[in-house]
Amino acid sequence: VHFKSFNEDPLEGKSGASSRDQNQSEALVLLLSTNFSSFQIWLTFAPVADQSAQYLKVSLDAINWLSLVYMVVAIPLSFGTTWMLDTLGLRITLILGSWLNMLGAMLRLVGQPYAVSDDMRFLVVMLGQTLCALAQPLIIFTPTKVAALWFPDHQRATANMIASMSNPLGILLANVISPLIAKSSAEIPVLMLAYGAPTCIICFLATLGIRTSQPPTPPSASAESSGSEPFVQGLKLLLKNKAYLVLLLCFGSGIAVFTCFSTLLEQVLCVRGYTNDFAGLCGALFIVFGIVGAGALGLYVDKTKKFIEATKINMGLTALACVAFSVVSLMPRQKFAVAAVCSLFGLFGFSIYPVAMELSVECSYPVGEATSAGLVFVSGQVQSVLYIIVLQALTTRLADSPQSTCGDAAFSWRGGLLQTCHLNPCAIL
Repeated sequence: VHFKSFNEDPLEGKSGASSRDQNQSEALVLLLSTNFSSFQIWLTFAPVADQSAQYLKVSLDAINWLSLVYMVVAIPLSFGTTWMLDTLGLRITLILGSWLNMLGAMLRLVGQPYAVSDDMRFLVVMLGQTLCALAQPLIIFTPTKVAALWFPDHQRATANMIASMSNPLGILLANVISPLIAKSSAEIPVLMLAYGAPTCIICFLATLGIRTSQPPTPPSASAESSGSEPFVQGLKLLLKNKAYLVLLLCFGSGIAVFTCFSTLLEQVLCVRGYTNDFAGLCGALFIVFGIVGAGALGLYVDKTKKFIEATKINMGLTALACVAFSVVSLMPRQKFAVAAVCSLFGLFGFSIYPVAMELSVECSYPVGEATSAGLVFVSGQVQSVLYIIVLQALTTRLADSPQSTCGDAAFSWRGGLLQTCHLNPCAIL
């Protein structure tokens, strides 16, 4: 995979159009791969929290921090990432992100019983997760930038949708693969190897393949005249933009709810007797229906440009689905209802992700794409940390839980789930 230069004007004939399409495809393939791998690494342990806790000899709260570290690291790092994308360009940012992701994934493998002591095992894995967390903002902010620089106006929302949906695809496979591989704590090292090996290939492709940050021939007039305000000036403009601030709060809250769902799903369902495999199935349904919804909605807004209407309607439906999940997930022996609600939650929640990211760029012009999309991501990470900490604080340990499949640790999530969904700013919208 590599980004080739093309000298033909894409408007002058089939040769130029074919070359443009090839470059666009290569850009998307590499971006899909890096995003895909990053989100798999992030969610390695969440679907098998019990087995991970036994292998690393720590509590479930400590296992949650293997996911939560991504939000903590991303909050300060995101500002530097937006500056890098808007100033240094896509090439340097993506290559650095792929290297950090690979080094972190490899470092996690060092934490084997024969290599380090039991006391050090969790620390080594956490250090590897932290390196991978440093890589994620360098990767996740790129879809809007790629869409703006490499695609014509009528394809931007679709391109953003395709690139952004690599994130849930990574989460989908993590929810399916982790429970299949790690059926016991002894198989956690095999799981880390399964996720770590592809990062080496992706890093190799990114290092040798990415040759330029943007095509020599712009795909549209807006891309040709693309420019952005200086980083600090852009931040000032965003803080004065009321429409952007509303999106910052509401969509950031949606990202936070999604993060809580992905991180804690197995722990929530196991209390009521649901197995890890069923939790993985629910996570998979959540992603699959989200991708279907995102594909349909992306094509719709590309043709109609009704970004605002689509965002408002889907956020309202997402809030209702969140409330429904907080109710049915606390009921035992209701697999069909739980699976159906997870599917609806994904259909409405995920489908709005690429549209809202594109809307953040549209409503903040002339601020750089990475800055406007990056601040939304920071808002989501800040709220994610708050939501997960509050949820864990509101749980109570169950002394007797005969239905539980959680192993030695079972917690009641009743109050936390309901309060999180009801206080979600998307519900107020």
